[in-house]
This record gives sequence, C-alpha cells and structure tokens, in this order.
Amino acid sequence: MEYIPAKTIITRSKRPEYWFGTEYNMNIYKGCCHGCIYCDSRSNCYGVEAFDTVRAKENALEIIRDELRRKTKRGVIATGAMSDPYNPFEEKLLLTRHALELCNAFEFGVAIATKSTLLERDIDVLCDIKEHSPVLCKVTITTCDDSLAKKLEPGVNPSSERFELIRKLSKKGIYTGILLMPVLPYIEDSDENIRGIIHEAKEAGARFIYPAFGVTLRENQREWYYEKLNQIFPGEGLVEKYQKRFGTMYECRSQRARQLWKMFSEECQKAGILYNMKDIISSYKRPYQIEQLSLFD
Repeated sequence: MEYIPAKTIITRSKRPEYWFGTEYNMNIYKGCCHGCIYCDSRSNCYGVEAFDTVRAKENALEIIRDELRRKTKRGVIATGAMSDPYNPFEEKLLLTRHALELCNAFEFGVAIATKSTLLERDIDVLCDIKEHSPVLCKVTITTCDDSLAKKLEPGVNPSSERFELIRKLSKKGIYTGILLMPVLPYIEDSDENIRGIIHEAKEAGARFIYPAFGVTLRENQREWYYEKLNQIFPGEGLVEKYQKRFGTMYECRSQRARQLWKMFSEECQKAGILYNMKDIISSYKRPYQIEQLSLFD
C-alpha cells in the first residue's frame, strides 16, 4: 500500500441539503480498484492520477481524531464520494473501521456509500453510532442482473450479494437504501431492470432508492467508457449511438428518462420506498431531531 501525505481529511459539505443532508465529507483513500466502467471520478477535473491504484492517506486516523476533537458542531460525516471506503485493502488495514470508531467516540453520525459487502463487518460499530447519531448506508446497485454487473463493475460483489447486504443492515435497524446511479443508456434503462431493482429492494428492506437515469461523461472518462463499451459489447454499435445522441455532452440522460421516472416513482410509492432527497433526509434524521427536542421539554 502506498501512502500519500494529507493535511486534512474531514471537510465541510458545501450543500448538505443537496446530497443526503451530510455536514462533512471524509475520504481516507484515494483512487479505486473496482474497475467500474462508468466512474465519473476518473475524469481529469478531479486530478486523481493513476486512478486504478488505491492509496491511503498518511496518519489518517490521527488527523481524523484531531479534526473531530476540534469540531464545535456535530453532524453527519459522509464517506465514499471519490473512492470506495471498502476497497479490498480495507479488509486488513481497517482504516475505515477505526475512523467509524472515532466518529462514534466523538458522537458524529455517518453516511456511507459503497459497492462492497465488506461493510457488513462494521455493523457493530454502526449500531453503536445509531444510538446517538444518524446512520445512513447507501449501496450502489444499477442492475439486478449479476452477469451484467460483472461486466460493468468487475471488481465488486455481484448485485445479489449487495441486496443481501442491504437485508442484513436493515435487519439491524440501520437506515439503508440504494444509489441507483448511473443507469446506463441503451444498457440498463429498461422497465424490466428498474422494476427488478425495486422488487429486490423491497424484499431486502431498503428504505429508499435514489436514481439518476443517465450517466455523466467528460474528459478522460468518456474515452475510457467508450473503450470499455467496445470491449464488453463488441459489434453492438453502442459507442456510435452515444456519439450520435450525446456528442460531447456532460450529462447523458436516457432517452427514456421521463418514462422511467414515472414508472419508478409509481412503483416506489406502491412499495413504500422513498425516492425524493428531502424525504430521505427527513426520514433518517427525524428520530434524532425528535430526541433533541425532547431534551428541552
């Protein structure tokens, strides 16, 4: 494991109301080895060189401890924005686990985004945190077809195992749901796929699904994505379809986005699954706000 210097690790969120109501961000690792063909973090604008190589930040736990100690306002700390906190190296390094233990000690909440079932290992710490602060787990699933998932996300657990992870988290009372993003045009944007994910989510006890019916492509990432499409789906002309439809656009929305949203929202309502950001934030934070108010009664 290569270690890189870091001056700070926990930073303030610029717009917490926009993304799951998290007040802080925390990234212990840089780079990712999941190999997902659609990852926007590969784009040049983020300046992550050798993106497929995972590196850890030097003295991460000491920095996190000192930064938490200095915070005058508690809140929810998000992790998993630029690199998955549960990469394969985490199994032995335990940096994410120990960081969660620090969040627990200083009574901060956490919001975790991951594709890895290694998250199950830390359920005990999450249960401790949720006794005093909000805990939110977001598991990325973009297809309910394991064979397709293996092609698009070669370095992570199949979708079926991620649904099982959601089931285990939910049974422990941990507020858990799905990041349904990206939904790749011409590949995943079918009614069958979206309905399948909603069905599996309900069976697993997911509380929410937050979707994006399209994919983002920009410098460097676009070239990588097109190269992978040609390798995975040879002779299907997918790259030509993208170039004709989207050109150099950053946001490549599915042509079926409106239809999918209508169907998706109706099916989620039937299943009792939340899908609007404001509703999700309100739902997972509400018990703690009520508890705080009760202290003044």
